[in-house]
Amino acid sequence: MAIEGLTHLRSGKVRDLYEVDDDHLLLVASDRVSTYDVVHPTPIPDKGKVLTGVSAFWFDRLTSVVANHLVSTSISDLPAAAQQNAADLAGRSMLCRKVDIVPFECVVRGYLVGSGWKEYQRDGTVCGLELPGGLVEADRLPEPIFTPATKAEEGEHDENVSFEVMAEALGGGLAGRLRDLSLELYEAGAAHARDQGIILADTKFEFGLLDGEVVLADEVLTPDSSRYWPADQWEPGATPPSFDKQFVRDYATSTGWDRNPPAPELPDDVVAQTRAKYIEAYERITGSSFDDWLART
Repeated sequence: MAIEGLTHLRSGKVRDLYEVDDDHLLLVASDRVSTYDVVHPTPIPDKGKVLTGVSAFWFDRLTSVVANHLVSTSISDLPAAAQQNAADLAGRSMLCRKVDIVPFECVVRGYLVGSGWKEYQRDGTVCGLELPGGLVEADRLPEPIFTPATKAEEGEHDENVSFEVMAEALGGGLAGRLRDLSLELYEAGAAHARDQGIILADTKFEFGLLDGEVVLADEVLTPDSSRYWPADQWEPGATPPSFDKQFVRDYATSTGWDRNPPAPELPDDVVAQTRAKYIEAYERITGSSFDDWLART
């Protein structure tokens, strides 16, 4: 999408990035949906607005832990020319400070699920970290673990690495700071989620440096970057349904798709169920209605 007065820098699987001025960027969350790092041709209506609203909620709530790059979600704070695109930008745009992004995904896992569960079954470890024996799928871990990953280029997969690899690349001081912040942010997010009747199973954070200080960047604790479960449907031994694009994953898998481009089109019922899950996630996490978010922005 071309935005009057702004320079388009690049597009990822979900977000489009524009330069506003020397110090600021505009992140626009689209309705694109991907599985296995491949974007499907069918969008999920309002998905980008959900991701933006959830991120805005968490950025505000977590400022006591660490500063962040968000300046505003209001279209009125954009240059006048860009405001001509208000209908396309409202609810899905974040005006952000430019930061130097740290080239690692800061992943925190609180439960044994997904690729971690597969590795544990094979080796008794998650990302090389030894865990107690006898755990089952979706078990709560004795304590949350920090498992960083390299940030992959577009179309590639992130690669799990040890903390030592991260420390060698960034320096022990910065790596330790990011690990500690990630764990503290996860604990804060998980505590709030519990109060809302949901479980934050795992998540990934991105950080940047602004004038030498660490700030939280990109999106935060959204259904795309995190795994949320309804607490009343969690029982160790099986993975509960997620507040995310699980319907899309399930459908894509059922088609026999080999996970290489192109991804399959999505039927209307999968689109509708996925949209409903995203909106439910917004409302349960924030405690307010999605319509209120749309009205405010």
